[in-house]
Amino acid sequence: MSTLTETAAPVATAQGPSLLAVRGVKTYYGNIIALKGVDLDVRQGEIVTMIGANGAGKSTLMMTIFGSPRAREGSISFDGRDITQMPTHEIARLRIAQSPEGRRVFPRMTVYENLQMGASINNFAHFEQDLERMFALFPRLKERISQRGGTLSGGEQQMLAIARALMARPRLLLLDEPSLGLAPLIVRQIFDAIRMLNREEGLTVFLVEQNAYHALKLAHRGYVMVNGVITMQGTGRELLADPQVRAAYLEGGHH
Repeated sequence: MSTLTETAAPVATAQGPSLLAVRGVKTYYGNIIALKGVDLDVRQGEIVTMIGANGAGKSTLMMTIFGSPRAREGSISFDGRDITQMPTHEIARLRIAQSPEGRRVFPRMTVYENLQMGASINNFAHFEQDLERMFALFPRLKERISQRGGTLSGGEQQMLAIARALMARPRLLLLDEPSLGLAPLIVRQIFDAIRMLNREEGLTVFLVEQNAYHALKLAHRGYVMVNGVITMQGTGRELLADPQVRAAYLEGGHH
């Protein structure tokens, strides 16, 4: 693994112990190894992104952190606690929230009911207040409050999926391909919302993205994954400037 040297001005980032620590994680689908010994850290208050081509193992890592599939080797810890073998619903109770790839909203439920599902994890403790926060963040959802999730546009579904995850007041938000298949304007709105949540509320975010340009501009730090292995890491700025990263992920219309 090559670690980039400090070539750019360092980005202000959280120091100290990892909120999420992944060590030597190997994940299999049957006999096929998808993750080949992954090491990764996300510290409190950081936005960390992982970029890589389709099929590199990024989504597998995201799902492994959330307990399905399970890591066959290695360990995953959250705030110093080993969660490697913990059931998914117990991981969620630790205030890790996931917005999975493919905008998985509840299609027959209204926007309001989808947001209720997100809030149910912490027993609706701050429901009205959090509802207003989500509507301030994504005003489009307020206009669509009584509409069924399945009838929303792709961009609106992605906003709803993220808002539903945020209703749980997570300490760590896992975002899997939030820009996939969306128009550039919607992508910008979603990335702006993530930046604001991080800056104003200190939300810690781990983001998996094919849109390397947007993801690295947003992130404090980034990792590059190739075929289930992390090949590079550095600040978002360093990776954006790196010739290998530019050639593989940023040129030829990737951004």
